[in-house]
Amino acid sequence: MKQKSFTIILAFTFILIGISCNAVKDPVPGSYWIDEYKGLIEGKTVAIVANQTSMVGKTHLVDTLLSMGMNIKVIFSPEHGFRNMADAGEKIESGKDTETGISLISLYGSHFKPTSGDLAGIDVVIFDIQDVGARFYTYISTLHYVMEACAENNTGCMILDRPNPNGFYYDGNILDTAYRSFVGMHPVPIAHGMTVGEYAQMVNGEGWLSGGIKCDLTVIACNNYTHSTYYILPVKPSPNLPNQNSVYLYPSTCFFEGTNLSLGRGTSFPFQVYGTPHLPDRGFSFTPESVPGATNPPLLGVKCYGTDLRDATKNGLVPKPKVNLEWVIAAYRDFPDKDKFFTSYFDKLAGGTLIREQIIQGMSAEQIRETWKAGLDEFGKIRSKYLIY
Repeated sequence: MKQKSFTIILAFTFILIGISCNAVKDPVPGSYWIDEYKGLIEGKTVAIVANQTSMVGKTHLVDTLLSMGMNIKVIFSPEHGFRNMADAGEKIESGKDTETGISLISLYGSHFKPTSGDLAGIDVVIFDIQDVGARFYTYISTLHYVMEACAENNTGCMILDRPNPNGFYYDGNILDTAYRSFVGMHPVPIAHGMTVGEYAQMVNGEGWLSGGIKCDLTVIACNNYTHSTYYILPVKPSPNLPNQNSVYLYPSTCFFEGTNLSLGRGTSFPFQVYGTPHLPDRGFSFTPESVPGATNPPLLGVKCYGTDLRDATKNGLVPKPKVNLEWVIAAYRDFPDKDKFFTSYFDKLAGGTLIREQIIQGMSAEQIRETWKAGLDEFGKIRSKYLIY
């Protein structure tokens, strides 16, 4: 298939959308720069991939564009839904957006990829979702399928870019594509250190869409953002990442999703603790309960002993420019029945069998990290071709 071009729109002018002069000193997402993309969508039929993070100031992107007379035909929602957040893995129903009446199509569950019917009559699909920079965070998997559908249906794809709160580093093993899944689709490290716009350019440029096809891609860039920026999220990106501490910990603590331990789902501090009744009691415990966003969490109602990372940011444990395996290694060492520590999901999260095998062999975190070096060096060369900031 003939390669299609991609375009990056860099915003250099300040526009009046309720941003004060002080605020523009901070990173400003691409969605705010309406003057930079308004002319590209006027008179066109638009689909939007969005969720609760897709804000322009205090107003949702969909509502903002509708107020300007834009023709939005359909809204696509990722895991956790559109305006209201659902549990991880919970089935999201398609239907109508209750506030606008626009057709709402879920891209989660059995329907990851827009169909030709979904895109019938659509001129451009706008993608505006806040990512957190980890390979297993599923919004970039939704991005892949949206780009692929756009390429197959000759539909334009526009990314309204947003800063990556973990964009100041890249680290981890490179995914073995034999273990490709919705929690890891591309040969990238655990923390990829790219914005969604940069990542989309890489997916396109490296031929990672089916058959090496490429979509007609436009990226509306952020302003005042670099990869040395520590960006604080204004809206929580998913139900179980409630604060910046959890966002910083996520690339490291998410490994516990592939074990028989709890990482705090069903508490007010998910991804900031880990534990099980089978670990030693060292003075810290928690009990998962049924709460919004985690109605049936692992170890529901069971008192768990483990480690408290709620003060990780305060104590300087994060943010750090590396994935930390020491926590999962320590938990494995203390877990009495080693054969029951890992679940089958671990290898999906880890992008292969190697990390699990290395932990079982007794390798230290630093020894495991050494095995990542060659892959990271090669990824760094690929990544550098697509950086905007």
